[in-house]
Amino acid sequence: MRAAIVTFDGYNELDSFVALALLNRAAGWRAEIVSDRQRVVSMNGVGIDTAQPIEALPDYDVVLIGSGVRTQAVAADAALMARIRLDPARQIIGAQCSGALLLARLGLLDDMPVCTDTTSRPFVEAAGAAVIEAPFHARGMIASAGGCMAAHYLAAWAIATGSGAEAARAVIDYVAPVGEKAETVARVMGVVTPFLTPQETVAI
Repeated sequence: MRAAIVTFDGYNELDSFVALALLNRAAGWRAEIVSDRQRVVSMNGVGIDTAQPIEALPDYDVVLIGSGVRTQAVAADAALMARIRLDPARQIIGAQCSGALLLARLGLLDDMPVCTDTTSRPFVEAAGAAVIEAPFHARGMIASAGGCMAAHYLAAWAIATGSGAEAARAVIDYVAPVGEKAETVARVMGVVTPFLTPQETVAI
């Protein structure tokens, strides 16, 4: 599985890096940072080079959109938004925190509610999306997570959707704190499993 972590200038490191690290621990997966520019700098000054331009998004199996301090500016940039081409019929698509605003502006939500962070909520709602007070929600091939520490829910769901729940459990077990592995796996999978199909709960 090839995964894109969409990361704009002013990005939140937790949102992009947690997803990147977890997806790259799944067997047969390769996650990369994708952006509208070659180099992006985080909200805390961490600069990284991106692997692919945003025009490459149709080539990915999985697309997770991170958040950051410039998401509203991205959403208001019609030329930039036109460069983001996603296909929920064949791609696993997720958004972290303010990334839900981009899902709304791209017209991918219909009546699907989303999760986002407290700061982003008014802007996501102003875009016409219904925000729920929950860390994670998904419907079909689209999901959203709210709060930086919910990034592992989004990553686990993406892995389970693409490679089965056992693959997700293995990744979460690997990164979970020592002495808390069983409860961490149970908590994470308890959140995402209700949003998986019966086929996705079986390892591929």
